[in-house]
Amino acid sequence: MHNRSNSSDDELMVQGVRGDQGAFRVLVERWQNQVFAFLLRMLGNPEDAQDLCQETFIRMIRSADKYQPQGQFQSWLFRIAGNQARSRLRRQKIVRWVSLDPDRPDPPAKTPDAYEQMAQEETRLEVTQAIDKLPARQKEALLLKQYQGLKYKEIAETMGLTVSAVQMLLHRAMLALKDDFSRKGSLG
Repeated sequence: MHNRSNSSDDELMVQGVRGDQGAFRVLVERWQNQVFAFLLRMLGNPEDAQDLCQETFIRMIRSADKYQPQGQFQSWLFRIAGNQARSRLRRQKIVRWVSLDPDRPDPPAKTPDAYEQMAQEETRLEVTQAIDKLPARQKEALLLKQYQGLKYKEIAETMGLTVSAVQMLLHRAMLALKDDFSRKGSLG
């Protein structure tokens, strides 16, 4: 039996379509933490993020026969997750934000004193509140770029947009954030 953990995402999708449920299981294990973190940032609620994470993988499996194995699995999977999140947000008519990156601890450094910790937490809160005010598509593009590390082309594929549309969304998001902070006098 061949070692699935060395298989590419595309190979696993092909194996899954051919009836190898273990291949789908490997994909879920490989991607569930990143999908959950993305959905948590989009929704701000761990229970909703967990529900939609499961739904994303259910839809991945149901749509597997439509997937074209061309090395774009990550974009395809995050498009499913993003669509789930936008649908949920439309139903709730609210957009909330949680921590900037709960999965990535701060690098080990000198321990800040209590005043520094309060200042850092205040800044983090201001940033999350500013991002929370962004329109859903700008927020999604920003999350995919900053926290998932996707390139413009991958974001475009994920969101079903052109690269120039993604660049415009990110540009508008950054202008809105800059404007928000300049009004508060928080950042230069």
